[in-house]
Amino acid sequence: MEFILGAAILILDIWAVLEALKGPLTNDKKILWVILIIFLPILGLILYYLMGRPGQSLKS
Repeated sequence: MEFILGAAILILDIWAVLEALKGPLTNDKKILWVILIIFLPILGLILYYLMGRPGQSLKS
């Protein structure tokens, strides 16, 4: 069971890193998001989903 959870987190982290790198953010922000996602896999993923995605807002 832990393997499935770990694999899911890894896949979602890879997705978030790729999304951060191909998005319209400045290079500085891209680097910061990638570092955050890599060093804090679960928290970084949640924060990127909630705050880092350009054009996405919690207010909608």
